[in-house]
Parts: sequence; structure tokens; C-alpha cells
Amino acid sequence: MEQKFEVKILPAGDSCLMVDFGNIISIDINSRVQALRKKLEKANFPQITELVPTYRSLAVYFEPSLTEIEKFTSRIRDLVPYNALSETACRKIITIPVCYGGQYGPDLGYVASYNDLSEEDVVSIHTGSSYYCYMLGFTPGFPYLGGMDEAIATPRLDHPRESIPGGSVGIAGKQTGIYPIDSPGGWQLIGKTPLKMFDPGRIPPAIMDAGLWVRFQAVSEEQYLEIREKAVSDQFCADITEEEISNEVDN
Repeated sequence: MEQKFEVKILPAGDSCLMVDFGNIISIDINSRVQALRKKLEKANFPQITELVPTYRSLAVYFEPSLTEIEKFTSRIRDLVPYNALSETACRKIITIPVCYGGQYGPDLGYVASYNDLSEEDVVSIHTGSSYYCYMLGFTPGFPYLGGMDEAIATPRLDHPRESIPGGSVGIAGKQTGIYPIDSPGGWQLIGKTPLKMFDPGRIPPAIMDAGLWVRFQAVSEEQYLEIREKAVSDQFCADITEEEISNEVDN
């Protein structure tokens, strides 16, 4: 059954409007955020300077000298999707190769023992789900993914690491994600992708995008090194496929 909700469009300063779709984390709500984002991108309004999606809202930044706020708010409201799931007949799925354990995933053993599983079980469970990217944040290109199996949920580290290599795949509580660049962090590291997740010289700079679905694919160390070599010279592209979806999706 489709959720009933009220869309609120509120000013956030003199050059931003927040389009708020609700107050919970939900694929149903987030799909509407992404659908409005796509409509506004397609409309190509000259006054819009940036669109920033979050879990449940879309920030629309604009040049105030080019528009009247009341008229602009009305134009945005006319594009608000109330049936985003039925408008989206398919979803895009990106496959991310990951070498699990060892030097690439030093916390895989702890995640396994914490959940009374073998390391092979953790990898199988982690690669057995599809994950929805709600938004990017924290560091450039960091994907907030939903849909991890709670069987491998594990608390964050008691003492965060000062530096985590870009490409590291981790678990924190009921979440999983990928560190796009070298940064501090407290997630349990279970593997590493050879892909360069964020490159400021690339267009677009981030491989991930809000609204994408993610599947992790286990690769051997040999495969990891081969892909990394190709990725460095832009000779390897992540596999992106499409599949049809029904109007019902899991949160």
C-alpha cells in the first residue's frame, strides 16, 4: 500500500528551497526525492544552481536574482511526483568488485566471530543482497546504503582509525558502505574494491549516485590487482545493468 504524505516546500535562506517528503527513512519516500531531482534536471531551469538530495528531502539551490520565490515554489510543486514508484519501470544496478579479508579486509574475522559465522558466510551474505543508495555524504562520493542483512550487523570500532584507504568496504551497525577516498573512520573493514570511487578530474567525479542500487561481487586478489591496473588507466568501467521492478520495494 502506498504511503500517504504531505510535501512541504520551505525556504532555507534566500537562495535555497527544501522540498520535504516526510520524516522517515524509506525507499518509497527517497524514490520521490530522486524522481523530483530528475524532473528538475530535465526541466533545466536557468535559476537552479545545484540540487542536493538527502534521505527524505531535496535541497534546490537557486540564483534569487533570476526568479520570484513564490512563482519558483509553484513551478517546483507542479513537478512533485506523487507516484514515483510507478513512474520508474526499472532500476539501475552497479556491480562493485571486492576482495574480501586479509590485508584488504582486516576486520572480516571479527565480523564473523561477532555474529557466530564463518568468514565465508559473511562474504556470502554481504554479496547476496542488493543495496539502495539513499544519498552521498560524509566524504565526497560516500554512499549511504540501505538493505544490509542484519545477520552480519556489527558495531563500529571502539577507537576509529586515523586513516582508512579509499575503496575500503565496511560495516557499521546495520549499515554497509564504501570509503571513496582516504579518510578517518570507525567502520569494520571487510574488503576493498579496486575501483577509484571518487576522482575530482573525472566527469562525474563519483562512481556512485543517489538512487542507484549496488551489488558487491567477490573477486580474488589476482582479479583485484588486474582490475586495479585497468581502473588506474580508465580501462575498466563498473558494470551497470537495469532490471524491471514492481511497485513494491523493500526498505
